[in-house]
Amino acid sequence: MIRYEENIEVKGARVHNLKNIDVTIPREQLVVITGLSGSGKSSLAFDTIYAEGQRRYIETFSAYARQFLGGLERPDVDKIDGLSPVIAIEQKTTSKSPRSTVGTITEVYDFLRLLYARAADAYSYNTGEKMVSYSDEQIGQLIMSSYEGKKINILAPVIRSRKGHYRELFEQIAKQGFVKVRVDGEIRDLVKGMKVDRYKTHDIEIIIDRLKVSDTEDFRKRLAETIPTAMYHGDNVMMVLEEGTDDPRYFSRDLMCPTTGISYPNPEPNTFSFNSPKGMCPRCNGLGHVYEVNRKKIIPNPKLSIKAGGLAPLGEYKKSWAFRQLETIGTRYGFELTDPIEKIPAEAMDVIMNGGNEKFDYTSKTLGVKRQYHIDYEGIANFIHSQFESNDSKAIRRWAKDYMDKVACPTCDGSRLKKEALNFRVSGKSIADLAHMDIGELAEFFNNLDHSLEGNQKIIASEIIKEISTRVQFLLDVGLNYLSLNRSSKSLSGGEAQRIRLATQIGSQLVGVLYILDEPSIGLHQRDNQRLINSLESLRDLGNSVIVVEHDKDMILSADHVIDIGPFAGRHGGEIISQGPPSELEHQHTLTAEYMSGTREIPVPTERRKGNGKKIKLEGCTGNNLKNITVEFPLGTLIGVTGVSGSGKSTLVNETLYPIMNAHYFNGVKKPMPYKAIHGLEHIDKVIDINQSPIGRTPRSNPATYTGVFSEIRSLFAKTPEAAIRGYKPGRFSFNVKGGRCETCQGGGMRVIEMNFLPDVYVECETCNGKRFNRETLEIRYKGKSISDVLEMTINEAVDFFEKIPKIYRKLKTIQDVGLGYISLGQQSTTLSGGEAQRVKLATELSKRDTGNTFYILDEPTTGLHFEDIRVLMGVLNKLVDKGNTILVIEHNMDVIKMADHIIDIGYEGGRDGGQVVATGTPEQVAQHTKSHTAKFLKEELKAEIPQSVDR
Repeated sequence: MIRYEENIEVKGARVHNLKNIDVTIPREQLVVITGLSGSGKSSLAFDTIYAEGQRRYIETFSAYARQFLGGLERPDVDKIDGLSPVIAIEQKTTSKSPRSTVGTITEVYDFLRLLYARAADAYSYNTGEKMVSYSDEQIGQLIMSSYEGKKINILAPVIRSRKGHYRELFEQIAKQGFVKVRVDGEIRDLVKGMKVDRYKTHDIEIIIDRLKVSDTEDFRKRLAETIPTAMYHGDNVMMVLEEGTDDPRYFSRDLMCPTTGISYPNPEPNTFSFNSPKGMCPRCNGLGHVYEVNRKKIIPNPKLSIKAGGLAPLGEYKKSWAFRQLETIGTRYGFELTDPIEKIPAEAMDVIMNGGNEKFDYTSKTLGVKRQYHIDYEGIANFIHSQFESNDSKAIRRWAKDYMDKVACPTCDGSRLKKEALNFRVSGKSIADLAHMDIGELAEFFNNLDHSLEGNQKIIASEIIKEISTRVQFLLDVGLNYLSLNRSSKSLSGGEAQRIRLATQIGSQLVGVLYILDEPSIGLHQRDNQRLINSLESLRDLGNSVIVVEHDKDMILSADHVIDIGPFAGRHGGEIISQGPPSELEHQHTLTAEYMSGTREIPVPTERRKGNGKKIKLEGCTGNNLKNITVEFPLGTLIGVTGVSGSGKSTLVNETLYPIMNAHYFNGVKKPMPYKAIHGLEHIDKVIDINQSPIGRTPRSNPATYTGVFSEIRSLFAKTPEAAIRGYKPGRFSFNVKGGRCETCQGGGMRVIEMNFLPDVYVECETCNGKRFNRETLEIRYKGKSISDVLEMTINEAVDFFEKIPKIYRKLKTIQDVGLGYISLGQQSTTLSGGEAQRVKLATELSKRDTGNTFYILDEPTTGLHFEDIRVLMGVLNKLVDKGNTILVIEHNMDVIKMADHIIDIGYEGGRDGGQVVATGTPEQVAQHTKSHTAKFLKEELKAEIPQSVDR
């Protein structure tokens, strides 16, 4: 067995802002690294320790394999001792594929597929009867016992309810030596040139043999030869028809409906996979949704005429084939292209939308001339659909998608599977039923499943059920009871994705591994914090080392060892300012220690804002788990929407309220979740959603370009005397435009090395050394700094540098005000965390002139923030509300919730037990509530004497 040192020793770490630090991290303990945002926590945990672990792992590969991977660069550290294999559980690692679900990434769905392949009962999708299957011997015995002394025909079905003339089929059957067939219930002799009506649907069976059933050796022998022949030609299905009757009996080696004869192939795990052709729904290809043309998007205003652009995809009238066809349709149905669309006859609109092919004669009323016209029109809806499905151009597909809606697949009803797969059941439930349950329901189902299984089914299923139950329990332990297995991984938050990976790692039962986690408490209600901490402790107790980058108070107090990095952010951070057990924190004089001990705190407001007396009222919300709720949002206040994970907060705000408001103010096209009515939208001017999605997906995007301050800086450089002499315009200082940029890396500063089956690797450009610009451009200087030097400045440095330029200073100051003074102007957006990206967006909005009537929506803005950062952020948000704006925050952090003017608490639990308004009012009022999980923690935070508890 490998013996590691007792500690992980890091010597001389200088990655990013780390100041040549030495740190000792105890092994097989739960270690929390904390500190201000940007102080260097991730630089130590991920960019130093994890990066070195990855590098050493790749060095174990053969030289042949390493040539495809390229050498990972060694982190800037003198040495690391005692390092064991490292697994990083970050927030950015879930697949964005539409085929990836909670069930597939946790492997629970794989075990479900195995369970259904081995232990499920099959039922007919036609009659609901239980399917049966027979061996050839059983079929022979059933024929002898059921038809003794009777004359029978043995048939092999070859065509089932399909159109065609089948001349070639009849010729082929005759060549194989058969002389009779049964066509649509009538027995006929095979004759040369035989065919049937090609436009009707037909059932065709080959008559394999005609027998009189008897209990003799000769008959048994003949039957034993006939059955395999019938099965061969009938694709494992055969029929027995007693002479003088019209009602055949079906037999199959596969699963078969005893009444209708439909058969299913014998099940295997792939039969239940929506990623396999054997199991996926043929209509949606296993995605669960399809795109359908939305008539309202094609005709946004039916009062307009076709000529005036009433058909949005065609635009205004022009001389083209499409408009000539529309004129011909108008001639046929008696309308003009100048008529409002709402006045055009319904039959004509059907042809315009869905196409038609018709010749007709028309006599001109003015000239009296008779002419023949031909309508040969594909139809706008058909054209849009065909372009979306088959055009290779991404731009044209995007264009087509603008006129379509994403809807649940009507064939599989969103379940992603073929109808055959949906008719296998365990204890009365299909695999889609189980995938639709939340994890809590699923655990309940498997706890009771043993009692409903019998005999062989129970023996086969027991081991599989044990595996499923274990994995489901790990998901419950990390607070994910509200998720369902069919939930798309694209829709998971960073915290949820991370906790799923954590549950998977606990299930893998590895020992001697170093796990590094990045804020696993994100998106988790205080109530579930202890369950997460217990999961991390169980990972440690297996014999692993766990390092967590975290700001959560409970997590810090539960750690075995705390490392505090600071004292401040960016260039003023990167030092170890304290380390040791949490009990020693009170003796330290760091920002973290002061907030933990209570000597520093974010104060509770002395009074709550009453708002401006106006409100937005949203009635009858029923999306996802919402229970027909009505919610009021008082304007001119800071509103906190709270509740346990999965209670319905995001459904209410992000999926219902925001799409309604976005459509109202900005013509947004995202369809809101179902609701009955909304009132009060006239009281505000605009809505702004500030979420945690990246501000850019390539290294070219950065805070300077996103906020627009880079345009002002480029204009400033273009006005310098040297630039004016050379005739340089602002475009010269753009790294996205030819002329001033370095052409080797095309202004990226990095060159991309494509790794085929691995993520692309970025290496510094050898021509410009990462400066992005060519030599001539870098010769232009403002106050001694080149454009590249400016991009390398931190926001704090840039604020001082551009103090005398109001346009630039105002934008930079807002970025500094939201606590991002430590990031650099040109920092690649791909390196920003979700919380940092959200605050860059917030700063961008703050730098604009607000109307005093804006509705801001923020989803967990405290992600990645230290207590001190939260204090700074809340100061900025409160300034916005003081100007008359409304801010709605979805949040679990008590420091934010206690500062809200109005709280809307959703619950009572997550998933199916959520979706209700539990309590509303000021924090003091909500804290009095007995059934609210938020109230319990809010009460402790407010540290106030609460009157006798009341329920709403």
